[in-house]
Amino acid sequence: MKLKQRVVLLAILLVIFIFTKVFLIDNLDTSAANREDQRAFQRMMAGLRVALDPRLDHTLQSPWEIAAQWVVPREVYPEDTPELGAVMHAMTTKKIIKADVGYKGTQLKALLILEGGQKVVFKPKRYARDYVVEGEPYAGYDRHNAEVAAFHLDRILGFRRAPLVVGRFVNLRTEIKPVATEQLLGTFLTVGNNTCFYGKCYYCRETEPACADGDIMEGSVTLWLPDVWPLQKHRHPWGRTYREGKLARWEYDESYCDAVKKTSPYDSGPRLLDIIDTAIFDYLIGNADRHHYESFQDDEGASMLILLDNAKSFGNPALDERSILAPLYQCCIIRVSTWNRLNYLKNGVLKSALRTAMSHDPISPVLSDPHLDALDQRLLSILATVKQCTDQFGPDVVLVEDRMTLSHL
Repeated sequence: MKLKQRVVLLAILLVIFIFTKVFLIDNLDTSAANREDQRAFQRMMAGLRVALDPRLDHTLQSPWEIAAQWVVPREVYPEDTPELGAVMHAMTTKKIIKADVGYKGTQLKALLILEGGQKVVFKPKRYARDYVVEGEPYAGYDRHNAEVAAFHLDRILGFRRAPLVVGRFVNLRTEIKPVATEQLLGTFLTVGNNTCFYGKCYYCRETEPACADGDIMEGSVTLWLPDVWPLQKHRHPWGRTYREGKLARWEYDESYCDAVKKTSPYDSGPRLLDIIDTAIFDYLIGNADRHHYESFQDDEGASMLILLDNAKSFGNPALDERSILAPLYQCCIIRVSTWNRLNYLKNGVLKSALRTAMSHDPISPVLSDPHLDALDQRLLSILATVKQCTDQFGPDVVLVEDRMTLSHL
């Protein structure tokens, strides 16, 4: 063989070797990532049950200090949380030392300060578990049990972007009124034999109070994020207009995602994939009311989209509002880790996991069976949507590898 032919042959063999090596490394990396996703899912399933246990034997820190240290730019709480039960037990039992009207917003809530100085947001029960909220998907009052269920779904999906929520019963006469501010106290009234309050908010009306059963009111408490992590509010790119006859651009422009991809912070970093994760989360819980969202301040698009205020969820189990999935079916991209997790939750696993996760909550049963059944049906719709995308564009385009290292230093 001539020297020139040998050189050409060696060059071809070298190219084949390089491409083979790259291909094998890529596949090994992908396989390793998938195996880690499987292990993470198994760890989550093993820790589903959170017994509300007050013991914190291995630390002198308060539950509030522990929860504050959990928060990092991409998580509200870590995957491994042996203290979670103790923190949630404190949220549902610690003495209320101050009660005030809720922070600004459209829905009734109260701001409580618990012993140790921890702020929590209290949302009162407005509906029975089997009540169906008719009308638009964002209709009706906030649902306190939806906040509890959404938090546990966040755990199951592995997002860890929702603040901690737990159910709580409060005695309005003995626990709230003695420590209430004048502003909150002025909204109390009695309806029949029941103590009620209507608070201060955009839609709060004296004619539409939340009423206890006698003096005992069921509600949810959401842990306030640490003040060292100030929030920044953003308009959701797929937000609704809330005006009859007035459509947002995404509702009529199927190429809308292309425009979103050209604007900050969606043109780089994790934010657009967070939006799509959130669309999946919101579709599962039936939340069509995420017109704004929060991230940590001055994050330049690097921090997570925080899953705050999930109470306009689980209103109507028979209503599957497909438009909530617009970010997914218009952009046709999804994190590989999210795609893997959704597939692990098929065949009734999601419903069973959520029921188990909520079983120790003080207000259990948190959801009625029709809502749990709806979750499994909606999951099938999400998987079918991703399949349509992969059929059209191919899995290499649709399934995006985006695993960010999270620091808890």
